[in-house]
Amino acid sequence: MPKTNKNSSSGKASQKSEVPLHPLGDRVVVRPLSPEEMGMKTASGIIIPDTVKEKPEQGKVVAVGPGKYEEGMRVPMSVEVGDRVLFSKYGYDEVKVAGVEYYVVTESNILAILND
Repeated sequence: MPKTNKNSSSGKASQKSEVPLHPLGDRVVVRPLSPEEMGMKTASGIIIPDTVKEKPEQGKVVAVGPGKYEEGMRVPMSVEVGDRVLFSKYGYDEVKVAGVEYYVVTESNILAILND
């Protein structure tokens, strides 16, 4: 049975993960956004290449670890399943589960939560 995560700092209800991965510590599993989701595709269907502009990656959080321990206490995570986040371009590990690519990111490499 998959574990759920409750973010005590936001008061939101716990959410089940979309993937068969449960990250440990302060790690987060992110599904990278497609060019369409990031707004990098023009109305005529032309995809603007990443080489045009160097920028951090974006993704949707699909699983969140319980948080890391500091001085014997667990520090709650700042992100939740479903958040759209901006993270360091080289600050993640790529994993493939059931043919789907995910990134495992430490919370410290997440730069911001994007408001939709």
